[in-house]
Amino acid sequence: MNPQVSIIMGSTSDLPVMEKAAALLDEFGIPFEMNALSAHRTPREVEAFATGAQARGIRVIIAAAGMAAHLPGVIASMTTVPVIGVPIKSTLEGMDALLAIVQMPPGIPVATVGINASLNAAILAVQMLAIGDPALQARLADYKERLKQKIVAANAELAQVRYKHKTN
Repeated sequence: MNPQVSIIMGSTSDLPVMEKAAALLDEFGIPFEMNALSAHRTPREVEAFATGAQARGIRVIIAAAGMAAHLPGVIASMTTVPVIGVPIKSTLEGMDALLAIVQMPPGIPVATVGINASLNAAILAVQMLAIGDPALQARLADYKERLKQKIVAANAELAQVRYKHKTN
């Protein structure tokens, strides 16, 4: 089984956030790999990863980083594989990472999700992979329908909550 998605994080301290992405990819049966690489501490390894990703069959890269958050952009600068950046909340409530990832120069796009939003990054990766894959597209539609049904059920439960001045 060869990975289609690569989850890269600046350090293993990001794993608690990135586990949500891994769990969703696993749920969808999408082969993935997880590695820790640092744009600052292991730049040669980052370059080898990024320049070799497409040849290894990687179709989407999810790259997480906090603070200076250079990892997603550095990877994107070295590959044509789509990169999804996940800003990690470490300092400044994650705003430093968010701004570092989203403010890429022309020609080096990084799709960016919210702070610590690895689940959304994985859903976006699945959406990218589902282009031209009707079976995966159907599983994705089912997943989104289940999300909708959770809210419908929650709203029905809220209707049962009683307060003296509640009108619905």
